[in-house]
Amino acid sequence: MNPGPHTAQPEPVQDREANLDRTLLVAHARAAIARGSRSFAAASRLFDRTTRERVWLLYAWCRACDDLADAQDHGGTLGDQSGAPARLATIRALTALAFAGEPSGNPSFDALGVVARETGLTPAMAEAVIAGFALDIQDWRPQAEADLMCYCYHVAGAVGVMMAVVMGVSPQDEETLDRACDLGLAFQLANIARDLDEDDKVGRCYVPAEWLAKAGIPPGELMGPHRREALLPLVARLVALAETHERAARVGAARLGFRQRWAVLSAAGIYGAIGRKVRAAGAHAWEHRIATGRSEKLGFVARGLWQALIPPPHLREPLQWNRRVLEALPYAAR
Repeated sequence: MNPGPHTAQPEPVQDREANLDRTLLVAHARAAIARGSRSFAAASRLFDRTTRERVWLLYAWCRACDDLADAQDHGGTLGDQSGAPARLATIRALTALAFAGEPSGNPSFDALGVVARETGLTPAMAEAVIAGFALDIQDWRPQAEADLMCYCYHVAGAVGVMMAVVMGVSPQDEETLDRACDLGLAFQLANIARDLDEDDKVGRCYVPAEWLAKAGIPPGELMGPHRREALLPLVARLVALAETHERAARVGAARLGFRQRWAVLSAAGIYGAIGRKVRAAGAHAWEHRIATGRSEKLGFVARGLWQALIPPPHLREPLQWNRRVLEALPYAAR
């Protein structure tokens, strides 16, 4: 007997299994972002459900790559750095499986496969991010501001581009992708300013060597107590760069749907506050890890709502470091 017009059709077994797999991967990704980034987790709740889940899925891949590259757990203390090239090769191999639609054996990489198929993320976009991990693995140091910005592009600006595509931005919408990249650059510059002491303790430095030389800070003495006063103008320079790209990102947010715009503007406020707190704390900035509290986050969410409802600001300053300039810069991993 043929089913009537209102009779529900049974879901094919293959589709049920795919839906179950996606549900499990979303749950895994949600746990990863809750543990790895409370600020990003808070902002992501402003998205509609589909976008929110896709953002979590992409975050899970980013988090897993970062942890594999640095032999750490959800951004914690760096582990044994021996065998780093092999770990980088693992990242590339698992990422390739994800894009091929093959099971990787790692839910975070399987999560990338799901969100790539749903949104059109490409292997080239992922490779731009992986290149940043390659720089760290090679114990790379920036010599000039261009090197610093190239690093920030690969570890964060390129992630911003992928996040924009996940939010529904067309890969051909170059202007909006540029602004998404700016938000990633702003985040990373603020993080570098905040984490100077943590990075120094594990032998990493992202302040350009040219900046340090002009400030009279010898290599390896970045965080010496007697160097703090000379360091402060460099921190102010990092934060000023972050603010320039944050302003550009706010302009680009107007091109997004309302809920995406609200989430992006809230995130910009939350992360922007970190850099401004570091600058305001002066020589005391690294006595404890600077963060934004729950009440502050709620305040930035409320402010983001208001900003999402009013006309965007104009971009009043030319950007020296835009996405296409940074994509074209050579870097040590090439």
